[in-house]
Amino acid sequence: MMARISIDPITRIEGHLRIDVEVDGGAVQKAWASCTMWRGIETILLGRDPREGWVFTQRFCGVCTTVHAVASVRAVEDALQLEIPPNAQFIRNLILIAHALHDHIVHFYQLSALDWVDVTTIPKASPTRAAVIADGVGAWEGNSRRRLEDVQNKVNGLIGSGQLGIFSHGYWGHPAMHLSPELNLILFAHYLQALEFQRKALQVVGILGGKTPHIQNLAVGGVMNAINLNSLATMNMDRLGMIQSLLQDLIPFVQQAYFVDACLLAASYPEWFRYGRGAANYLAVPDLPLDAKATQFDLPGGVILNGNLGSVRTIQNWNDQALRSAVAEDVTHAWYQGEGPQPPFQGKTDPDYTDFHEDGKYSWVKAPRYDGHPMEVGPLANVLVGYAAGHPLTRKWTDNAFKKISSLRGPNLTPDNLQSTMGRYLARAIRSAMLSDLALQHCRLLTANILKGDDTTYNPPVFPQSQITGVGLHEAPRGTLSHWVVIDKGTFSNYQAVVPSTWNASPRDQQGVPGPYESSLLANPVADPSRPLEVLRTVHSFDPCMACACHTFDASGREIAQVKVL
Repeated sequence: MMARISIDPITRIEGHLRIDVEVDGGAVQKAWASCTMWRGIETILLGRDPREGWVFTQRFCGVCTTVHAVASVRAVEDALQLEIPPNAQFIRNLILIAHALHDHIVHFYQLSALDWVDVTTIPKASPTRAAVIADGVGAWEGNSRRRLEDVQNKVNGLIGSGQLGIFSHGYWGHPAMHLSPELNLILFAHYLQALEFQRKALQVVGILGGKTPHIQNLAVGGVMNAINLNSLATMNMDRLGMIQSLLQDLIPFVQQAYFVDACLLAASYPEWFRYGRGAANYLAVPDLPLDAKATQFDLPGGVILNGNLGSVRTIQNWNDQALRSAVAEDVTHAWYQGEGPQPPFQGKTDPDYTDFHEDGKYSWVKAPRYDGHPMEVGPLANVLVGYAAGHPLTRKWTDNAFKKISSLRGPNLTPDNLQSTMGRYLARAIRSAMLSDLALQHCRLLTANILKGDDTTYNPPVFPQSQITGVGLHEAPRGTLSHWVVIDKGTFSNYQAVVPSTWNASPRDQQGVPGPYESSLLANPVADPSRPLEVLRTVHSFDPCMACACHTFDASGREIAQVKVL
C-alpha cells in the first residue's frame, strides 16, 4: 500500500528542511527535499566593500560561521592574486581544524546518535558488563564501570521522573533499533562526554579567532593576530602552549572514543551499508595549505563519477580550471527567477515563491551541477577521493576503520562499501581522526615559523578599478564550499555561495535528475510509515545545514501527514 510521508521540519539539523517520501512495499519509491527558509545574504552583499564581505557571510549560518568567513576572504584574495603570509595560513588552518573537529563530534553524538541509540533500554544494562565490552574495543579512559554507572543513574532518574525532556520524542523501541542495553549505555555515556570535548575544540577557535561563533581575526590578506613573544597581549608562547594543551586533551577523545564508536556502530548495523548510495558522484577540494602560495595541501581534492574510484581525477590546487568551468546552478525547481543552469559568476538570487509543487518549484535550494552531474560532497567524498588517490593519511585511518570493524565481527569492508548511509557516518569519523593527526602538526608549523623570527600575518590588498573575479574554496565539515565573487570598481557586483548542503540538498534539475538527498532515499527501508526513523538516518548522515544552503520561512502548505521527530 502506497503511503505519503511529509517530515516537516527535519530536526537535529541547522535550519529548516522538509522531506517528502512515497513509500510502497516497505521502501521509499520517490523523494523530495525542500528547504523552507531563505536568507538572502548574497543580495545584502551587493555594492559592499570586499574587505568586509567575510563579516556578513559568517551569518549564512549559526554553526558554519568560520568556514564562510575563510571562503569569503579566499575568494577576494583569489581575485586579487594576493598571497598571504605562512603564519596566516597556519592560524587559519588551526581554526578550521578545530572548528571541524567540534562540528563532527556534535554531529555524531548530539545530532544523529539518537537515531541508533535507544536511551530507554539503558536501565536494563549492566555497567560492569558494559565496561568490559568498552575495554575490549578501545582504550578510552571514560569507559570505567563507575562512570558508566553514573550515566545509568542519570538516565534512571530521568525516566523515573516521567519527563524525558529533550529525549521525549525519540522513536524508542523502533524495530530498526537493535543495540544491546550495554552498547546503548556506552554510546550514551560518550554522548554526554562529547559535550566537554567539543567545548575544547571551540576554545581553540576562540583563542585564535577572538570569539566564537563569528570569529573576528580575519582580513583579506591574512589575519589580524599580532605576534610578539615578549607581549602578554599578543600571540606568544603561552597562548601557543594553551592551544597545544587543548588539542592534546581533545585528540584522545576523537581517536579512542569517537572513532571507535563509529566503528562499533558500523559493526552493529551492517545492513546500513546497503542503503543510501545516492548520486555516486563525488567532489572534494584540496585544503589546509602549507605555503603562502597555496600550492601544497594536507588534504587532497578530486572528482569521482559513477562511483568508480579508479576514475578519480585529482584536483591539485584551487586554480583548477576544469572545476571552475564545470560548476553551474539550476533553478528549474527552486523558488528563484530564471531558467536553466547558470555559472555562479553570472548567477542571480531573485526569489520567486510559488508554494510547494512537487512537479514544479519546491525548494529554496538551487541545484548545483558539475558538468551536468549532481555531486555529493562531504566527508564521504573527501575520504573516497583521498583513498582513490593514494593519500597516505586517508588510507591509514580508513584501513584502521576496516580492521576495527572486522575485529568487532562486523563486515569485511572495501572503500566501495562506504558509498552508503553508514559509510557517511564512518567517513566523518575517519576524517576527524585525520584532522586530529594534523592538528598538532599545524600547531608545530606555526610555532616553528614564529621562532624563526617571522611575525608577519598580513599583506595589504590593493583593489583595481577594473572588474575582477575570484573563487574561494574550502573543504568544510559538510563538504566542498565555494564563494564566487565579481568585484567592480572596488565593490561586489555579484556574490554567489555554492555551499555543501546546496550540493547535497539539491532539488531536481532541468532534466528531472534528483539531488543526493533525494536519490539516496530511494529504496531506503521504512518499517513503520508513522515512525519514519530510517528516513531520518539517511538524511542525518549528510549532516544537513539548511541555513547555509538556502539562498523566508512560509508556514503555509499542504499537510500530508504529521510525524514526531527528535
